[in-house]
Amino acid sequence: MNKAIIGRKLGMTQIFSPDGKVIPVTVVEAGPCPVVQLKTPERDGYSAVKLGFIEVDEKKLSKPQAGQFKKINVPCQKVLKEFRVEDVGAYTVGQTVDVTVFAEGDKVDVVGTSKGHGFTGVIKRWNQHRLKETHGVGPVHREVGSMGSISSPSRVFKNKHMPGQYGHERVTVQNLEIVKVDAARNALLIKGAVPGPRGGVITVAQSVKA
Repeated sequence: MNKAIIGRKLGMTQIFSPDGKVIPVTVVEAGPCPVVQLKTPERDGYSAVKLGFIEVDEKKLSKPQAGQFKKINVPCQKVLKEFRVEDVGAYTVGQTVDVTVFAEGDKVDVVGTSKGHGFTGVIKRWNQHRLKETHGVGPVHREVGSMGSISSPSRVFKNKHMPGQYGHERVTVQNLEIVKVDAARNALLIKGAVPGPRGGVITVAQSVKA
């Protein structure tokens, strides 16, 4: 993997292909991302490039955080992400990575944080059905039901589908296609849906399957 960028999900829309077909796309504001740090096998044991995204006032960072940007003469960045690459020779510290590193038809993996739904019951969280609404069942129609445990072992086994926190977790969608690259607006149009809410920070990287 040698191509990667940090972006922000703006929302979904649709465009038309040359043959008139409707293509649902997610619009991603991607970059520009300055290169903040390079990691090499000799010094760090692996090859990686660290990118920044969204300029932020120095006052909003700690002194150590702001210091690393002063050292390389790069504006302070709110978001930092590290990407493994095969060779860091194509990058230099202070270089700016923009959407032009990608082209139409590229396959990418998109990583983001899914929408949070808070504490959620089993129907919404695990797609379970309600209990019967006949006489003698209620008022537990939306509850989880029997856990199948008797006097032995007298406990509920781990990893059962139970109510709990739903969403707000790292999600990767693989092998999506870039339909259009808009360099003037720093935008990528990616076919299909990507994880996260509008305004959520995501990463777009060359697909490992490509």
